[in-house]
Amino acid sequence: MTQAKNVLGEPLEVCFTSPMTGFYRDGLCNTGAGDVGVHVVCAQVTEEFLAFTKSRGNDLSTPVPAFDFPGLKPGDRWCLCASRWKEALDAGVAPPVVLSATHASALEYVSLSELKQHAL
Repeated sequence: MTQAKNVLGEPLEVCFTSPMTGFYRDGLCNTGAGDVGVHVVCAQVTEEFLAFTKSRGNDLSTPVPAFDFPGLKPGDRWCLCASRWKEALDAGVAPPVVLSATHASALEYVSLSELKQHAL
């Protein structure tokens, strides 16, 4: 198995482990056949983004104990769906991203230039 690459062409780094993020809940913004949402953008969520995504039907701030999900607070890092990050970008509320932890497949949805403009 080849090692996943980030948007900079380097090995994918850990996004966050507390709370544990990633489609596979391994701290990495890896993706695969089962990841329909393409959770590949490592973002540091903001209050504005959390309100935005909640208004779109995806509440990331409320805990869901059944899924061992503690809920996110501003400053947490999370592997976001590439399409949701792009939607937030278009709405002017895109949270900052960690380029070294954002999977290369994000480039199918947004440009490296757009990601760099929001890099931490």
